[in-house]
Amino acid sequence: MSIDAPVAVEVGLGDRTYDILIGSGLLARAGAEIASRLPGTRAAVVTDANVAAAHLAALQASLETGGIQTAVITLPPGEKTKSFAHLEEVVDGVLAAKLERGDIVIAFGGGVIGDLAGFAAGIVRRGMNFVQIPTSLLAQVDSSVGGKTGINSPRGKNLVGVFHQPKLVLADTGVLDTLPIREFRAGYAELAKYGLIDRPEFFAWLEKNWVQVFAGGPERAQAIAEACRAKAEMVARDEFETGDRALLNLGHTFGHALEAATQYDGARLVHGEGVAIGMALAHRFSSRLNLASPDDAARVEAHLRAVGLPWRIADIPGDLPDAEALLAFITQDKKVSRGALTFILTRGIGQAFIAKDVPASEVLSFLTENHPDQQKMRPR
Repeated sequence: MSIDAPVAVEVGLGDRTYDILIGSGLLARAGAEIASRLPGTRAAVVTDANVAAAHLAALQASLETGGIQTAVITLPPGEKTKSFAHLEEVVDGVLAAKLERGDIVIAFGGGVIGDLAGFAAGIVRRGMNFVQIPTSLLAQVDSSVGGKTGINSPRGKNLVGVFHQPKLVLADTGVLDTLPIREFRAGYAELAKYGLIDRPEFFAWLEKNWVQVFAGGPERAQAIAEACRAKAEMVARDEFETGDRALLNLGHTFGHALEAATQYDGARLVHGEGVAIGMALAHRFSSRLNLASPDDAARVEAHLRAVGLPWRIADIPGDLPDAEALLAFITQDKKVSRGALTFILTRGIGQAFIAKDVPASEVLSFLTENHPDQQKMRPR
């Protein structure tokens, strides 16, 4: 894709409508794109050490060319950065730079940085402008779009946060070439999710074209744009997740519980891997409840295996809490309402739906059957 022809996807939210620009080379024009929308502003760039080493100089040069003065706040990489301590660090850094309410917080990194920086932008000075420049596939297709921001609590993932929409999202597909393959795979899980929710033809396309998506080129940009369109449509219909935007949580209730069970140890499990396992579990659980064919669950698992993603709880290295403890993490999840368990289940590929009042006993039985300890006891 040419630098001169990024794909633009609009997130339609009335007077808060914003664009997602997708294409290679967008980092070089970030300053111009931001300055054209938010002229005369200064910025705090929030990033992590890995992204800073690879790309910060290029972004700073672009912002300088656009006439945007910047302060840089560099944090450690990893899920554990989404904490109160690092939120305080970002807020203090923004205030120390003497940025005003009309200035900008730029999230320059993956989903962790985007969630944390967006939360800081939403609360410092009662709300500042916010721009997302996502550098991971997961962030480009999911967390950078839609305004959900937050940090983790020891009691669960993303339990503290606000809805705060960005003014612009710049998804430079070229920066993905520097991603470790594990991180790219993790982001791919979120890509596949959109097909499994309500775009069965997109899932079939991914089954045929995933190798090219990994390799780069037009298929990668095409897949990212399709995912962003899917999410933009959901967000425009249901900004605050009171209705069908909850479908975007396919795989996340199981996945978040598994992340909490590993204490957010990225060496064992990163978010996209948790989502991959969670999507496989959601399809298998749907089959167990006689809602969907076991062939659909097998098809999902086969695709996840093909791209190199984990697809079962046993794929997580190290010991895990028992099934009752995993259920406790699920009941703490913010998708629980008045104690009733809510899951995104499916009637088939591309037929996800919101299931409320799912019996905890059914979930516990399912988790017990699929727990690695139980599987080790089965005869081979």
